[in-house]
Amino acid sequence: MTADAVAPGAAATGSGAGALELIDALVPGGTYRTSRRETVRDVSGRPVAELTLAPALYVGRTTDRLRRRPAVAAGWSPAELTGRFRAAATAFTTDRLGGLTPAEHHRRVARTTGVPVSVVRAAAATVAAATANAVGAAEQARPRGALPADWRHGDVADGGAVLWRRRGRLLCVNASGNHPAVHSLWLEALALGYRVAVRPSRRDPFTAHRLILALRSAGFADEDVLLLPCDHRVADELIRGGDLAMVFGGDDVVDRYTKGWSGTPVLPQGPGRVKLLVTGEWERHLDVIADSVGGLGGVSCLNATAVLVAHDARGFAEALAERLAALRPLPPEHEDAELPCLPLAEARRIDGFLRQRAAGARPMGNTGIVHDLEDGSAALRPAVHLLEDPAAEQLALEMPFPCVWVAPWSPERGTAPLRRSLVVGVATQDDALVDGLLAEPSIRNVYGLDRPTWWLPPGIPHDGYLAEFLMRSTALARR
Repeated sequence: MTADAVAPGAAATGSGAGALELIDALVPGGTYRTSRRETVRDVSGRPVAELTLAPALYVGRTTDRLRRRPAVAAGWSPAELTGRFRAAATAFTTDRLGGLTPAEHHRRVARTTGVPVSVVRAAAATVAAATANAVGAAEQARPRGALPADWRHGDVADGGAVLWRRRGRLLCVNASGNHPAVHSLWLEALALGYRVAVRPSRRDPFTAHRLILALRSAGFADEDVLLLPCDHRVADELIRGGDLAMVFGGDDVVDRYTKGWSGTPVLPQGPGRVKLLVTGEWERHLDVIADSVGGLGGVSCLNATAVLVAHDARGFAEALAERLAALRPLPPEHEDAELPCLPLAEARRIDGFLRQRAAGARPMGNTGIVHDLEDGSAALRPAVHLLEDPAAEQLALEMPFPCVWVAPWSPERGTAPLRRSLVVGVATQDDALVDGLLAEPSIRNVYGLDRPTWWLPPGIPHDGYLAEFLMRSTALARR
């Protein structure tokens, strides 16, 4: 422990009149605080909290210690594990945690991320549902031929058995702050008996902090689930210290951590590049398409960023632009807000970047995305652009607001323009086309356009089951 750190278990709040709240690291033995902190600001630039930044030496020593022994939860029965997860879900949803009620937490996350508060509230419900269902979701991924987690040596017959076992003991998570529901995606690791150390986003350290407090209040051991805020340099030490790692972020972040330099196997969670295809008339699908683009504030990797249409691409683009223009630009804590907000200077940089990348495309509707809220922040209005070629590079461009690229499609193009997609939403009567989408390895999920692309109930894999990365099947034969 460094000389400027308080002892584990010390208070996690600021002191003195006007002091900002301190968000401490949550570590084995309680909490950890250093004098190295980062100010968390809201979208107008106002300071909201101070976040402890753990030093590299502490992170390295902590991860080394965590890898030495199995998680406490690895010894619990499925029934006990399920009960504790459900208690944590209830606490996350209803309790005052870290000094905040659920409503105060939602408002704070909205103000610091710029995500509309109604979307934050829905994301919290998603996290709670994933928590309550973590054991069942993990079990769905178990191969049928493998024994369940509560197997005993007596279950192994003379002919042997297949066990489903962990590839390690510690999963380190480098989380993003684009949408609070990213924290629903690592919970299955706890259900599978892993320890989990989370580096939260510095835009939203609050969701991970609240979730980990809820898990600890339900009986999960301090050494089984940790919050380790740190700067980008120390994040390298965190990833290097895990048996396995899960990394969220843009292409630059994902590419950096998947080069193999850390020696840690990494599961990348990068841009979704979600695409839609309508092979017939598009009019009756317009509502779902608009919801796929603009729902969740348009900030999720599950939002659609490209739409290919076989008939009247320009007419479709005009209709979609008109529909999305109805989304209201308001401060993120406003109950009627539907669009994301950013600091004004950042919003203007994104506007300039988009104008540069949209060269050669036809903008539909408003040509500017920045709506100045006159408090130092801006809402980002939707952008719709029409392209001439479904192979245009812009179809792979994902932006942090409702931004969609429309292009014509013909059967001769096949599935090629839809590659590298987390989700492809398709409206077609052509079963062979659907088969082709399912056969394309770079397409992770295929949905009909009876639901938005961000549809993801508990138990449905996001980018495959997390257990596919965390677990392996092992033969055991003994007398």
